[in-house]
This record gives sequence, structure tokens and C-alpha cells, in this order.
Amino acid sequence: MKQIKKIAVLTSGGDSPGMNAAIRAVVRTGINEGFEMVGSLRGYHGLISGDIVPLHSRSVSNIIQRGGTILKSARCKAFYEKEGREKAHYKMQAMGIDALVVIGGDGTFTGARLFGKEYGVPIVGLPGTIDNDLYGTDYTIGYDTAINTVVEAVDKLRDTASSHDRLFIIEVMGRDAGYIALTSGIATGAEMILVPESPTYIDEMVYVLEKDWKKNKTSGIIIVSEGDDSGGALEVEKEINNRFPEFETRVSILGHIQRGGSPTAMDRVLASRLGNAAIMTLKDGVSGVMVGMVDNEIDLTSFEKSIKHHQQINLDLLDIARVLAI
Repeated sequence: MKQIKKIAVLTSGGDSPGMNAAIRAVVRTGINEGFEMVGSLRGYHGLISGDIVPLHSRSVSNIIQRGGTILKSARCKAFYEKEGREKAHYKMQAMGIDALVVIGGDGTFTGARLFGKEYGVPIVGLPGTIDNDLYGTDYTIGYDTAINTVVEAVDKLRDTASSHDRLFIIEVMGRDAGYIALTSGIATGAEMILVPESPTYIDEMVYVLEKDWKKNKTSGIIIVSEGDDSGGALEVEKEINNRFPEFETRVSILGHIQRGGSPTAMDRVLASRLGNAAIMTLKDGVSGVMVGMVDNEIDLTSFEKSIKHHQQINLDLLDIARVLAI
């Protein structure tokens, strides 16, 4: 690996709370270690177009508490093509950029892995996604904030459910992973939690609802991950209404509200530790890895492994949730 003098940081894919805290940590640690720091705007698009901005210590002042990302984020289809990566490498060379720190999820790391292999660019990744599904870290940046956003929303919806004897079906993010649904469902005392990792049996769901209402339950909460095989909250409502026309149901799809908001203390600290570790990892001559946190210690996982082996949820927690919802 050649000597690194100038490092670019970028955020790619879906935004997550804590990305700004990570940018701040990367920039200030880099400056402290003697590197010149720059930012690529709108992820890999910035590398291809040369949309690069200098980053100084004051550039990242007063952003640790802000959601979103000051560098903007986008999914870049052009970077998946060899021609796009070739343009990015040319721009990097022209601007004297020696290494990259990329913050994002699966798609971000897939592009980083290809780019690093083709051109030998030193790259380190940080897990920035609310889904918490990346292998090699106990928690991803943004996950804690997202579940707290869901819990706050569901708590308020339960007040309305109780006041009007309604069954609320609430859809949360999680196209391929049920972490948000499972954790927020337990935290809010949901009567039922539907996740992609466990098949949804409509007959079983109906049986549980019948038991609940025979016990004089007059309101309830069902948390549905958007990637569940039931087809989502609207399909679940349709099935329930077909079998229980007497139920008064309401659907609430929380959507992108889960991505926004000021990051929690946990996400700020996690992002700060991982951002610092990313620079030190590059300084140590290590590349092609994601920096994660396992058992409260910094852990390095190859891009290939973090992409191929998604972190699996603990399905035993579904059983606990069922018991506690009796």
C-alpha cells in the first residue's frame, strides 16, 4: 500500500441517524493523524463527477446531533459499471486522493470491494444502516435511533387504539431483516410481530387474535416488517377484516420517518468510535474491511464477509414476545 496523504469520506445508500457523527469522527481523527481530509458529495457520484469538497475541523462543527448527512447520500448505478469505477479512479488520481472511508450498507460495500480489487485503492467501511443486518458488528449506525423512533410512534398509537377499541397494524422498515420490527415490538408490548426471517401463518395469527379477544382484549398492536411474507400491513389488515369483520382496524405505515431525527447517545458514541477506528485502520495499512463493534470492542470484517453473511436475528425473542403479549 502506497503512503496515504489524502483521504476522502463519503456516505452512500439510504441515510441513517449518526452518519454525521461518523463523518465528524473520521475528519477530526484524520486531521489529528496528519492526513488531508475531503468529502465526496452524494456518495460515489461525487467520485465520478469530481464533486469533492475540502473538510477541516470546523467543517464538521455542530453536526454530531444532526440527522441525515452533510455530504448527501445517493445510490449510484454508474459505480456498479466498470466504466463508472474507471472514471472515479481517474478523478481520484487527478485530485490526489489516496484512500477512502465509505459509510453505508450492502450496496456501498459491494461497490467498495470491487473498486478496491480493481485499482488497489485502500478503502475502509463503516456500517451506516438502520436495518442492523450487516455481519461483523453487533449494532449498525442508526439502528438505535430508528427503533426509538418506532417505539415513540407506537406508544402514541396504542393510546388511540385503547381509546377506540381498535387493532392497529403498524408497518416498519426492514425489507430483508426484521430487527426493527422485533426489537420495537418487544419494547412496545405488541400482541404480534411479523418478520421476514419467520414465516407468517395467517391461521396462526387468527387463532392468536381470537384468543386475545376471548380474554376481553379490546385493542391491540401488530408490528409488521415491510419485507414479511404476509405482503405488508395492508395485506394483513385485509386478511383480518375478511375473517373478523367486527374488528375495527387501522393501518399505519411509518415509512421514512424512521430514517430521520437526531441520533441517540448510543448512535453518536458508536459512530464516533467507528469513525476514529476507520482512520487508524487505514494508518495501520489495513484495507478492504468494515469496522464494526463486537462485544464492545472494535472488530474488522472483510467487505466480502460482511456482505455475504447477514447478521441473523435471534428468533427466540419472537417466542418471548408471544409469551409477554398474553
